[in-house]
Amino acid sequence: MPAAPRRWLRGPRRWTAAALVVVLAGAGTWTAVADDGPPAVHRADRLLPTAAGVDIDTSYFTAGSKDAGRRPAVLLTHGFGGNKEDVRKQAEDLARDGYAVLTWSSRSFGRSTGKIGLNDPKGEVADVSKLIDWLAKRPEVELDKTGDPRVGVAGASYGGAVSLLAAGYDQRVDAIAPAITYWNLADALFPNGVFKKLWAGMFINSGGGCDTFEASLCEMYERVAESGKPDAAAMKLLQERSPSAVGDRIKVPTLIMQGQTDSLFPLDQADKIAKAVRANGAPVDVDWIAGGHDGGDMETDRLHARVTSWFDRYLKDDKNADTGPAFRVTRTGGIDSTDGGAQLRGADADTYPGLTGGDRQVALSGREQKFSNPAGASPPGISALPGLGGAGGLSQLSSLGVGVSLDFPGQFARFDSKAVTKDLRITGSPTVTVNVKSTTDEAVLFAKVYDVGPGGRQQVLPSQLVTPVRVTTDDENGKDVRLTLPAIDHEVQEGHRLRLVLASTDLGYASPAAPATYTVSLKSDLAVPTAPAVTTAAASLPAWVWWLPIAGALTALALLLTGRRRTTATPPDPALAEVPLQITDLSKRYAKSADRYAVQDLSFRVEKGQVLGLLGPNGAGKTTTLRMLMGLIKPDGGEIRVFGHAIRPGAPVLSRVGAFVEGAGFLPHLSGRENLDLYWQATGRPPEDAHLEEALEIAGLGDALARAVRTYSQGMRQRLAIAQAMLGLPDLLILDEPTNGLDPPQIREMREVMIRYAAAGRTVIVSSHLLAEVEQSCTHLVVMDRGRLVQAGPVHEIIGSGDTLLVGLAADVPDPLVEKVAALPGVDSATRTDDGLLIRLTARGATVSSGTAALGAASSGTTLSGTASSGTAVVDSAAGTDSAAVVGSTAGTDSATAVDSTTGIDSAIVVASGAVIDPAAVDDSAAAARLLVELVRLEVPVASLGPHRRLEDAFLTLIGGSA
Repeated sequence: MPAAPRRWLRGPRRWTAAALVVVLAGAGTWTAVADDGPPAVHRADRLLPTAAGVDIDTSYFTAGSKDAGRRPAVLLTHGFGGNKEDVRKQAEDLARDGYAVLTWSSRSFGRSTGKIGLNDPKGEVADVSKLIDWLAKRPEVELDKTGDPRVGVAGASYGGAVSLLAAGYDQRVDAIAPAITYWNLADALFPNGVFKKLWAGMFINSGGGCDTFEASLCEMYERVAESGKPDAAAMKLLQERSPSAVGDRIKVPTLIMQGQTDSLFPLDQADKIAKAVRANGAPVDVDWIAGGHDGGDMETDRLHARVTSWFDRYLKDDKNADTGPAFRVTRTGGIDSTDGGAQLRGADADTYPGLTGGDRQVALSGREQKFSNPAGASPPGISALPGLGGAGGLSQLSSLGVGVSLDFPGQFARFDSKAVTKDLRITGSPTVTVNVKSTTDEAVLFAKVYDVGPGGRQQVLPSQLVTPVRVTTDDENGKDVRLTLPAIDHEVQEGHRLRLVLASTDLGYASPAAPATYTVSLKSDLAVPTAPAVTTAAASLPAWVWWLPIAGALTALALLLTGRRRTTATPPDPALAEVPLQITDLSKRYAKSADRYAVQDLSFRVEKGQVLGLLGPNGAGKTTTLRMLMGLIKPDGGEIRVFGHAIRPGAPVLSRVGAFVEGAGFLPHLSGRENLDLYWQATGRPPEDAHLEEALEIAGLGDALARAVRTYSQGMRQRLAIAQAMLGLPDLLILDEPTNGLDPPQIREMREVMIRYAAAGRTVIVSSHLLAEVEQSCTHLVVMDRGRLVQAGPVHEIIGSGDTLLVGLAADVPDPLVEKVAALPGVDSATRTDDGLLIRLTARGATVSSGTAALGAASSGTTLSGTASSGTAVVDSAAGTDSAAVVGSTAGTDSATAVDSTTGIDSAIVVASGAVIDPAAVDDSAAAARLLVELVRLEVPVASLGPHRRLEDAFLTLIGGSA
């Protein structure tokens, strides 16, 4: 221990220290959150008892000194299946903005005890009131009156609902900001009387299984899951725990943020919230974001900023706080050429338009049509892929013109419009009236509106959303039904047409198991809402339009000032002042060689906040590149710029670079801290510039700093070397093989060190041979081989998708079931791993399995003639509907094109699994969809499904196996 702290603990002060330890132990664990500048954020963790046998795991965040005065409070919680750590960053940001923030894990999540009650008013909602009681006793929290703190509540999904319920049950809540949440959970899980079986199952599994829920909820779920149909008791149970039950009591300013790609809680849930709260006289703003439970861009930074402004206005009474427009919608379209991401633009209006307004009547054509509900409702059609969107954002693909939905011939009716003569923006819920007949007492239909491209070859389901409806049909004349289609914001381009499809099955929902025939006819045009008051912001000009003239002027000025005198210093490039590293055409020859290069024509760029992995086999030139970067050796050609400054030996900008290359030397008899102090003194820079404590906190050395270095393990020596490199908190940190000689736990700790360091907006470059570690810790990669650049870019792009899928499991599966999966058509192998099932698909070129085709035909009520090997198979509808011919199934392909016999338009593809897929969807997404249908048929408890390819595979491919 250093001398100063030893002296502080001697004499009477040691009793003060002991008392402080006792106070902290009783109040909770206190930590300081590292930050680049004031104010520091303090966190205290506590288990707060809220009911008999129930302890709630909380964290309390404040910033600044205790003399900073009273401030408003914010309660912040997580979504279902998460815990309080999910909202830590937002809590820290709000604390820095002048709030006292209390986060908590809901019952049964994190370290909290108790049973899951799905926001039971006597359970989770009562817990919130207990937390408000606790805030009212805090000396730093502003009070409206005794026992009544000034408090806002925010959260997403499950947490968003509890914010609404808290406002309805506890009048002390002053403002709320719910996101991607529900108004009526019964409507969300049982829309129009149809059981949303996949999402309901995921609720149970992500909550830890039925035993973690209150008994009444578990019994209800098992009853409905078995029958496939919600009953009145189930509806009542969920309604009583929904915000709609206390809708007339929610009278506080409400910011509603709802996801457009969300088949769990669609936009109509937010619409009901907005109407109810506005009817109570409270201010309401509505924000439709690009993402949702099915994936897409969650716009986290923008939403957090808007929540902060909302609370500034209604908790701090800051009249100048900009809370944004009354209504905003994020519109997605096109690809950003700079990073490959979807382009997002905002549109807004002074008032919330609702889901209807500016309706345009679109005529649909089509005769009365019959189609079947197959026995067992199998094979099911596919709209959304619940639980899989987070991995790839499949729902957002529809905004980019990519279709990933499936409708099986003989299991749907369709009605088409004429091509639109000019672009049509749909904002809200289209409606249409149809007549439905059934050979049974009721029908379950899935209604959706497709955007169909010219020629009918591209069919896109906006946001992958569908409306289920249960129709009682006890009259031979059928029943007229007014269908409200899913709320969307989607542009139908000129030349495209709309297609109304009514299907009998959908993967995400429960359909009647008994076979039936449905007959559907049109009774009205399609009414399409256009919301004309909502205007899209003009696209912003590229950044270079602004900085290029300035950069040019500055460069010209630099040339003018230096042109008359010779100088060895290359002027800085202002355009690169915020770029940590740019390497251009860098070359270095081997000693005494004119044509053999260690590095040749190397160019790449590194941005702030990235953790860049520099990869390559031995002799690739990685260490040579790093040595040139640090000014240790001089390049033969090209240039290196760090924050716009050219690198040369002794360049001042190197003070912004920290490095650990080829090991670090320490004096073994000195302690770790003494070694660091000695190193910093040698730099000649002021002690206060070392930021020693911040570097030590990131490196996580703890009490080992006081010990002699000779007692250190290899892992501690590496961490000390990293701490030395981080002294001064350099903006660019370079690490060459930092995990050499470390065991797995030490490697994991080193990974966390790098991630923490980059999280503050700094940049880390790491060279390593441990590809699995690089894959977990790095955001971007540069791959070199024989001195040249092979590839550079984000990790996920370089890894790619490959032909292997990883199926996450909600529960373990027996070996016989794994063997059944391995035997599926199109599957080469299925292997159990710690993460689930690793499924390798057969090589492209597999032919249609006659057995599978027959299964599909039998399920859909059609007959099949011909064989897979013959190259031609014909599906003839037994129901008398339009037939479809399947052709082209020859060796060397894995698909056959189906041509509608009435139109001659390519409409579907029959793949090896027997699934019929839209041509636009024949890609990795379609392969996942086909596999998913088979897994569900085998009752495999799928929790997630996505591509799996290790960095090692991609690396060996890039360098040709020379590693």
